Amino acid sequence: MHTVAVLALDQVIPFDLSTPIEVFTRTRLPDGRPGYQIRVCARQPELDTGAFTLRSPWGLEGLRGADTIIVPGTATPTAPLPGDVRDALRAAAEDGTRIASICTGAFPLAATGLLDGLRVTTHWIAADLLAAAHPRLEVAPDVLYVDNGQFLTSAGAAAGLDMCLHMIRRDYGSAVAADAARLSVMPLEREGGQAQFIVHDRPPVPQGSELEPLLAWLQDNLARSLTLDDISAHAGMSTRTLIRRFREQTGTTPLQWLHRARIRQAQHLLETTRHSVERIGAQVGFGSPTAFRDRFKKTVGVSPNTYRRTFS
Repeated sequence: MHTVAVLALDQVIPFDLSTPIEVFTRTRLPDGRPGYQIRVCARQPELDTGAFTLRSPWGLEGLRGADTIIVPGTATPTAPLPGDVRDALRAAAEDGTRIASICTGAFPLAATGLLDGLRVTTHWIAADLLAAAHPRLEVAPDVLYVDNGQFLTSAGAAAGLDMCLHMIRRDYGSAVAADAARLSVMPLEREGGQAQFIVHDRPPVPQGSELEPLLAWLQDNLARSLTLDDISAHAGMSTRTLIRRFREQTGTTPLQWLHRARIRQAQHLLETTRHSVERIGAQVGFGSPTAFRDRFKKTVGVSPNTYRRTFS
């Protein structure tokens, strides 16, 4: 039987802790036998989660011999990783154990050095912090999970469930994974990634900058078919100067800023109106429905219709 050790660290997030326990405990093989044995492991017998006190039946020795180790997220992701936890995870990795993190569990796993050079993910709200804290990682903030073979990382909350179902499929095949998904009332595969759940700020409008009137004008004219020359003419500067000042003050180009503003407005219209996708695409300045759908999916991760079904 496949053994899964769930590592509970200080201030572990209860949802992240319970996800692998529930999913793997309920997994059944075609003959009815359980697919997994679960161990909940911690450094000390009692652990404060912030919501309740957890009494763990296993210490760090429970990580030894496990086929998979899951590192759930914590409420204090940048807290120093205790040396004995780091050593235990490294030793498990050397033995070939599969190790996966849920949400901000990517932080303690990254602190072991095991993820260096790999593409990883975490909850989108913590992605920049993870990238800054561990520059050797390639952080992908717009996916639900990343499978590197021995090491896996997932985004926050329900994305941990997506990753667990993916591991079940790796271990026992699609039929067993589909049964586990039905028990969890989850699709075996969800369309899109984290991008559809990210709350995008309004495109940057530096207060008091010389570009502020221009950006306000762009926001008011999203439906127009604007070219770089049109924007430069309205700004009263050359295209070369415009691009340079946009880079300096917004961190992007004029057309990229415009596309981002259009997609944000489209998201708002998809959420709050019953206008057709074609009409919304035209309202926010796309010349054809195909161009709108392609740009929307590239930016958000799902089609406009899927986004509407999720958020309207």
